[in-house]
Amino acid sequence: MNRLRLLAIALAPALFVFLWSTGWINARAAAPYADPLSFLALRYALAGALMVVICMAMSASWPTSRAAQGHAMVSGVLLHAGYLGPVWYAVAQGVPAGVSGVLAGAQPLLTALLAPALVGERLSARQWVGIAIGFFGILLVLAPKILGVDVATLGSMRTVLAINTLGMVSATLGTFYQKRFVATGDLRTVAALQYLGAVVATLPAAMLLENMRFDWQWPAILALAWSVVAISIGAVLLLLWLIRNGAVSRVGTLIYLVPPVVAVEAWLLFGEQMTALQVFGVVVVVAGVALAVRK
Repeated sequence: MNRLRLLAIALAPALFVFLWSTGWINARAAAPYADPLSFLALRYALAGALMVVICMAMSASWPTSRAAQGHAMVSGVLLHAGYLGPVWYAVAQGVPAGVSGVLAGAQPLLTALLAPALVGERLSARQWVGIAIGFFGILLVLAPKILGVDVATLGSMRTVLAINTLGMVSATLGTFYQKRFVATGDLRTVAALQYLGAVVATLPAAMLLENMRFDWQWPAILALAWSVVAISIGAVLLLLWLIRNGAVSRVGTLIYLVPPVVAVEAWLLFGEQMTALQVFGVVVVVAGVALAVRK
């Protein structure tokens, strides 16, 4: 039993990175069939309903105090609605994938900068070097997309870029909030309450900004099913478990691995270009993350 537990602990970060990375592939697959915020609102609602069924079937314990319930919902707003909503909306408005990837890659840097003040985590010089190497690797992986960006176009998208940046900040603050205020309790019921908060925050925005379009065709249905089961249930429960059982800065650094994995997945599934520079960037990212998270 101890060996199985140790194996699960060792594999959890890798499984989280893989499942989380498929969110970008999933977003690309769903884009022709659904408005982004409407898709996310439906995803949160279905994931929350499924988590309630799982909690009832497994007799999971629910938070008894209103404060604990409120903290779970607020963390859901920050980690889900406040993160994915702005990112998906910005990409739908034309923010280049490379620019969005760099903004997402800045999350570990912001996490490392805020960790000493917010949760008292002190990073060693080795960890700082690993974080810097990881960010440099992200730039190498995304270099082809970044170099193809029209600077004049970006200048006309300042508001949308600010919204995209807001998503990265929300995810960072959500990680700290989860560590500080949702450090105990059953993760299954916490996840269910998080999705309630995410729906409450996302649905009004979808109704205000979109036509609530969702074409019920098989690609959209399959994308929705994967996003609910694999990402919203599997990846998110892994993320919550990692936050609870590890340093916030180490968990945040795992985000560095997502863009390289997405690049490899896009190469395999959609035939996107994968240059030697990008392959080298993947190696650099892995080395940086290994240096930053090693205890």
